Amino acid sequence: MTMSTSSKISISGVYKAFGANKVLRGVDIELQAGKSLVVIGGSGTGKSVLLKCILGLLTPDEGSISVDGQSIHKTGPRTRQNIMGKFGMLFQGGALFDSLSVWENVAFRLIYADGVSRRAARKRAIAALAKVNLGPETANLGPAELSGGMQKRVGLARAIAARPEILFFDEPTTGLDPITADVINNLIRSQVTALGATAISITHDMASARKIADEIAMIYEGKIIWRGPAKDVDNSGNPYVEQFVTGSETGPIKVMAG
Repeated sequence: MTMSTSSKISISGVYKAFGANKVLRGVDIELQAGKSLVVIGGSGTGKSVLLKCILGLLTPDEGSISVDGQSIHKTGPRTRQNIMGKFGMLFQGGALFDSLSVWENVAFRLIYADGVSRRAARKRAIAALAKVNLGPETANLGPAELSGGMQKRVGLARAIAARPEILFFDEPTTGLDPITADVINNLIRSQVTALGATAISITHDMASARKIADEIAMIYEGKIIWRGPAKDVDNSGNPYVEQFVTGSETGPIKVMAG
């Protein structure tokens, strides 16, 4: 598959194995700037490994991953640092530092990576919190004082605080009730749009996928087996996608009893 040089993110022929376990088996993805792609798939299909490869946390065995035409894995430290500086990330579970206040969590990158003064970073953190509907009174709270939904919002504020060009979302609604999950989905959609950011999300939550995606891709057995506009996911014509979307036990995807 030939990747366009105008793509924001290009993933070509990516393979990744852990011993005999072949997780990624030739993944190709091209994503234009400002678009939101959601990758769906069941547990163990390679979603998280793919995300870690894009983030540079894992090195593919084969293939290439580039951002703005620059390779993530085949470049010097300075270029790599510049590429990583374009990323913002909302981790599964929020991943907040218990020892830091809410505003210090949001401003962590600003202070420790970007060299912003604590005073300026706190101001920017409070502004980011406001964008996810959290008032300044939450700034000095600890993560333990927050509900699960509030922790997710703080995690989103941290992801957008540095105004990144690219946002990653790892199972953004896991552990949330449906109403809170919908709030998070709407916030993600609005902030991606406000930043004009390129976004890649991984999830098994179809409500989330439909809400935040421009396009949806399904990964199965380490390959992208379908990709299309989010509006077409319910009429994909692909039996694997149909089974996953409907949550049916019957179909080509075989699930082992736990």
